[in-house]
Amino acid sequence: MWCRKLKDFACGSGTEDSIFRSEKMSLAQMFLQPEAAYETIAQLGEMGCVQFRDMNEGVTALQRKFVSEVRRCDELERKIRYATSELAKDGLKVVDLIEDFPPAPKPKEIIELELLLEKTETEIIELSANNVRLRLNYLELAEMIQVLQKTEQFFSEQESHNFDTNKRGTHRDPEQCDGSLGFIAGVIRRERMFAFERMLWRISRGNVLVRSCDMEEPVKDPRTGDMVYKSIFVVFFQGDQLQGRMRKVCTGFHASMYPCPSSHQERMDMIKSVQTRLEDLQIIINQTEDHRSCVLKAVMKQLPNWTAMVKKMKSIYHTLNMFNVDLGSKCLIGECWIPTRELEDVETVLAEASAALGSTIPTIFNILETKKTPPTYFRTNKFTYGFQVLIDAYGVASYREVNPGLYTCISFPFLFAVMFGDMGHGFLVFLLGLWMVLAEKRLMKTRAGEIWKILFGGRYIIMLMGMFAMYTGFIYNDCFSKSFNVFGSHWALQYNRTTVLTNPALQLNPATDQRGTYPMGIDPIWQSATNKIIFLNTYKMKLSIIFGVLHMIFGVCLSVENFVYFKKYAYIFLQFVPQVLFLLLLFGYMVFMMFYKWIQYSAHATDVADSPGCAPSVLIMFIDMILMKTEVPSPGCMPSMFPVQRELETILFVVAIICIPWILLGMPLWITCKRRYRKNKIEQNFDTIMETIEIKGKEVVITEMGDSHKKAPLSEEEEEEEEPMSEIWIHQAIHTVEYILSTISHTASYLRLWALSLAHAELSEVLWTMVLSEALQMSGYVGIIAVFIIFAIWVFFTIAIMVMMEGLSAFLHTLRLHWVEFMSKFYTGMGYEFQPLSFKAMLTAEEED
Repeated sequence: MWCRKLKDFACGSGTEDSIFRSEKMSLAQMFLQPEAAYETIAQLGEMGCVQFRDMNEGVTALQRKFVSEVRRCDELERKIRYATSELAKDGLKVVDLIEDFPPAPKPKEIIELELLLEKTETEIIELSANNVRLRLNYLELAEMIQVLQKTEQFFSEQESHNFDTNKRGTHRDPEQCDGSLGFIAGVIRRERMFAFERMLWRISRGNVLVRSCDMEEPVKDPRTGDMVYKSIFVVFFQGDQLQGRMRKVCTGFHASMYPCPSSHQERMDMIKSVQTRLEDLQIIINQTEDHRSCVLKAVMKQLPNWTAMVKKMKSIYHTLNMFNVDLGSKCLIGECWIPTRELEDVETVLAEASAALGSTIPTIFNILETKKTPPTYFRTNKFTYGFQVLIDAYGVASYREVNPGLYTCISFPFLFAVMFGDMGHGFLVFLLGLWMVLAEKRLMKTRAGEIWKILFGGRYIIMLMGMFAMYTGFIYNDCFSKSFNVFGSHWALQYNRTTVLTNPALQLNPATDQRGTYPMGIDPIWQSATNKIIFLNTYKMKLSIIFGVLHMIFGVCLSVENFVYFKKYAYIFLQFVPQVLFLLLLFGYMVFMMFYKWIQYSAHATDVADSPGCAPSVLIMFIDMILMKTEVPSPGCMPSMFPVQRELETILFVVAIICIPWILLGMPLWITCKRRYRKNKIEQNFDTIMETIEIKGKEVVITEMGDSHKKAPLSEEEEEEEEPMSEIWIHQAIHTVEYILSTISHTASYLRLWALSLAHAELSEVLWTMVLSEALQMSGYVGIIAVFIIFAIWVFFTIAIMVMMEGLSAFLHTLRLHWVEFMSKFYTGMGYEFQPLSFKAMLTAEEED
């Protein structure tokens, strides 16, 4: 029993392995009654675990059965969009629903919803039209007042010359005088004024006088809501024929013409009359706007529910359009992918829908055996979701393939922390992630754009990256470029006080000045050493190679999980064994030599050959191993680390070279032999029914097909399409060259762990030395003020450069190490995502967009 459980865990065949491998999927066939189809799909949409296949791929959208219902939904969405736009004009924003979505409307409720939206749209249109008309009247009256006021100066200059009949101010309208001087006053857009004047000049041949001035403030166009700049003009002319031309030009330029008497007293009386009309009109406009605001606020409360109901209804009819209609139109036939563990829940939903309808015709639900590739579905929670998104960005896993997302939860923040190792900077990142985790319920309702959505979705990744960065910062003993003397330095000074004060640099001998090994991390004395960079270079470079080789070996070993699960046992010997041997015999041996060098050579060694001065370079030794040559040792040193090193390296190199033709020739020869001795088999290429479920009311009848209708599942090797051997040879040659070269390049690629870690530490030290340290060395009142200012500058650069820019850089490099160096060893990513009919996912995604 325990052996079986261990095997299930190792091969990913357990019942709770949806994060290690994707969910097991079943292809089902439904025969639904047209009367119960809508309600059944609505309940399945609430469940969110069924992905329907399109049974009408060759049929256009206009030829499908429920196209008229989809158009009705489009019309309802148009009305909702119109109501939303009117709300936006009044500065009212519709609150998106986060949860508690209303259910899909019943078929009878759809008619009521249509009537309600029709009534709402009509009322809003009437209110908007009335508001526009009132605003236009108000604008015309306001412009008329400005025309009367601005033209006062024009008439005051010309009144005594052109319009007086006597000195006592008796006036006659010039338009009533034959052959006398006339005028037209109005308002025109400011950008059209120049062309307007030129046109008047050309038509009248220079026999007009145009006076104009700009309106001080722009006016709002009631139709468009745009702010418009306008100018007031008065055109003086002579003759009735010229008057007609002037009016036509004003009409052509969309200028508004207003009556303007020539008498001063008449103009004053008209201004008073227009002002009275404006006040009355303003009262009417205020009452209209209050009524419109009440109507829109009432609509705003119901609009989110209406939007959700219409979207659900439209998605139901889109799904029903995927069903195939039989010749008699008596039932709808559809196929869908369902997670195997959800089959019982789907059967329950079908039974409830059939019982609610009270029909005597049963609903048939068949479980099919198929060769179609199922979709990939991983059950994730709020913690694993972010890591799974990183994996899916590279490519969705093939069906039942090993999921790298499980191991990425640890390896991703760790490799990030290797490059971002600083306790202070890591603590800032950790605080950001912790804040988003603790306040996730409140922040989940925030709509702040795509960047915030990505940042909030990876809140657990950010928190773990900060935690791991604090750990690696503790190992590096680095906090804002400063070290902590936690355990006490294990180096002791043997010099007296005079020697220390008079010498700028002193050398410590590890054989006499060291008191054991620092318990954990880097000894703080290295912070003041002149050879600190050389020491940390060597330390971090070796760590990056060790972590990189272990990461790649683990990736190659994960391919065994796929080979065992898909019953590709031959691939273990023909691909996994030579690949892992090539990696171990070369780069695994190099890692072994690093550890052996650390152990073998010591300052306390009595033999000169084991002293640090005789320690060889691991890189030079690795190059000599490939070139099969020997370096001349220094006097008193040995040419090798241990007696049989050269012979062992020769054997390892020869075996590694043998692995190359092993990878190249193994699989093609195996496939050739398998095809030669394989018996001809007649395989079914169509779907077969494994189980039939008849649902009649609350009664469920399950009928299993006999053995004659079943077919044993084939291994993936047997299901492979017959490829020509030439293509197989070419593919294998490419794969071999790619793996051999990538093993070398990927190992070198992990040196980015060392490079970015060193750059981060040095940049942090420069920021401390050249910014904050300068302020701490100042004295007096100037130093007190400078500390606050420079500290603020240091905090800004620390957050902007060290946390944000360096953090983003380390994140991208970590992502590349997982996508290219790690996942390429076992991950194909050729699947497609499971996209079920889920109302909650649909509404949430659309609201975020």
